[in-house]
Amino acid sequence: MRFEEIRALPKILLHDHLDGGLRPATVIDLARECGYDRLPTSDPEELGAWFVDAADSGSLVRYLETFEHTVSVCQNAEAIRRVAAECAEDLADDGVVYAEVRFAPELFTAGGLSMAEAVEAVLDGFDTDLPITVNALLCAMRQSDRGDEVADLVVAFRDDGVVGMDIAGPEDGFPASLFRDPFARLRAAMCRYTIHAGEAAGVASIADALSTCAAERLGHGVRIVEDIEIRGDDAFLGTVAQYVCDRQIPLEVCPSSNLQTGIADSIAEHPVTLLNDLGFAVTINTDNRLMSGTSLSREMHLLATEADWDLQDLYGATLAAADAAFMSLDEKSALIVDVIQPAWDL
Repeated sequence: MRFEEIRALPKILLHDHLDGGLRPATVIDLARECGYDRLPTSDPEELGAWFVDAADSGSLVRYLETFEHTVSVCQNAEAIRRVAAECAEDLADDGVVYAEVRFAPELFTAGGLSMAEAVEAVLDGFDTDLPITVNALLCAMRQSDRGDEVADLVVAFRDDGVVGMDIAGPEDGFPASLFRDPFARLRAAMCRYTIHAGEAAGVASIADALSTCAAERLGHGVRIVEDIEIRGDDAFLGTVAQYVCDRQIPLEVCPSSNLQTGIADSIAEHPVTLLNDLGFAVTINTDNRLMSGTSLSREMHLLATEADWDLQDLYGATLAAADAAFMSLDEKSALIVDVIQPAWDL
């Protein structure tokens, strides 16, 4: 299956970080405009390679430094609008027809913006005439104490393009249960949410997100494989894995990013293939396009060329993403029947 064939197909992206997807040239432009002088290079090609190398380094310090650069140049409304608009352009160019892009409003306030103003700027940038719908997920940072504020913003902007909430940041040591109250607030308001779990921490983190916060989707979630025992040709699911599989709780899997964080050594060995074969609700995503040097088409092409996924596997993941998306049932049906099915035409 050729890359361009995959790129031409309509796709759905559920797990993509706005501050992890800037164009290298834009980072350089915005740094120049705001006087930020800490970039490792002012050459776009070299800077793009630096971001990937830093994320690949195995050093948490270098990995976090990549976000220090991207966040630092997004501290005014004009910059944020540009980054959001270019995100929509890049995704549409990759064949994505629906996307939920997440960001933490609190990270865009160092220049004096309020969190609400940061959200407004992002939504302005996502408002495009391109053949794509881009909605926002608002993240609360796990290591801070602003979950209630973020939940209130989700409710306030629910009719303007914010479709849900997430928590991001260090998973290990900051369980989802710390945010049980904000998530309860969202449930009371009939708002949606996903929770990062099963990336930097294991099965206990996933269980915590499900049992105390009733996560609708799991950001990454791939370490659920630690609750699966393989004996010969048979797989035996533990309690948490069985719960996730039986209830078809969507997994927002980001293969290339997972290689950088050490979940697997190669795409061929990535647990997403086992999870897909076992019938889990697997969706394929990008996480941080800049840091992984990737796109959704590339992620799918890697699975096809290195893990023997066929068109039916990719189509199944696309349908799972449509079903898991935080949009209305009518919108999902129209997207599947009018856009996805005719183009994939299996």
